Amino acid sequence: MQNSEPRLDFTPEIARAARGYYEKVAHVVPQIEWPVHAPTILAINALKRERNAVILAHNYMTPEIFHCVADFVGDSLQLAREAAKTDAKIIVQAGVHFMAETAKVLSPEKTVLIPDPDAGCSLAASITGADVRLLKQKYPGLPVVTYVNTSAEVKAESDVCCTSSNAAAVVEDIAREWGADTVVMIPDEFLAKNVAKQTAVKIIAWKGRCEVHERFTPADIRAYREASPGVVVLAHPECPPEVIAEADFAGSTSGMISYVGKHRPRRVVLVTECSMSDNVSVEYPDVEFVRPCNLCPHMKRITLPKILRSLETMSVEVTVDPAVAARARASVERMLAVGAPRRAAA
Repeated sequence: MQNSEPRLDFTPEIARAARGYYEKVAHVVPQIEWPVHAPTILAINALKRERNAVILAHNYMTPEIFHCVADFVGDSLQLAREAAKTDAKIIVQAGVHFMAETAKVLSPEKTVLIPDPDAGCSLAASITGADVRLLKQKYPGLPVVTYVNTSAEVKAESDVCCTSSNAAAVVEDIAREWGADTVVMIPDEFLAKNVAKQTAVKIIAWKGRCEVHERFTPADIRAYREASPGVVVLAHPECPPEVIAEADFAGSTSGMISYVGKHRPRRVVLVTECSMSDNVSVEYPDVEFVRPCNLCPHMKRITLPKILRSLETMSVEVTVDPAVAARARASVERMLAVGAPRRAAA
């Protein structure tokens, strides 16, 4: 028998207590849906205080999660780093499994929960630690640069991690340090190809792809421009290179948000997972967002009722073998050192 998600009553008291939340998201959450969301939002916020928990919400979460229960929002690494700074004992990851692993790697002493353990990622699933070891055998002496959208096991086998915003800098830094003119970059094929256009370092790519971003085409971009004259097109670097070539700006989720905040385009399209447009539009109601709708089915497995159940039952806990976590953490910390001042040799 399939378990149904619990529903809480929407009373006048609940309506009054949740009014402030709804005022924030009213233009992206239909009023007819609010009686379903409001009681669960209040229950989650009360329980996380009781449990000394924080909720991390990725930019691709739906607005009622992103704006109404999250303590920290952003990209996966940004979330994990913020959570590591808090005194909270429990971290609930509103995102996908590799993000919860990253949080655990950076906060080994904390309990990390994911509301649905089946919330995966096509990129993270495209490569294993064994694959990385085979790559090192095939390309001996070359550094392996790994996108943070990977499992802890893969990070542990890598030499340095990167994000979509710092990938080019990381590639150049590790190539310089190793005295190499070539690096192996995994797992996102399109990110690697887009970074290759920004650096003289030769990049050997893996064949992993994001199932959301790989679906965008140059024809889509031209269609957005035809339907909405003057629209500014911002694309994520996990998109195919020919899509990036059609865009006005390419950058990480945080980069796209910064662009909107700085330039305030009259009309903009974010070529990425569709919930991000809803979330950013809450902060910039003066900007018109043209909304493509490529959904991430994994992100959408995370719902308010599942977050509440996760806090109630303290499940599902995410663990990482301490030895693996230590090596994965070293790859992340090596990335964080890029651009930091280095002490001169004694």
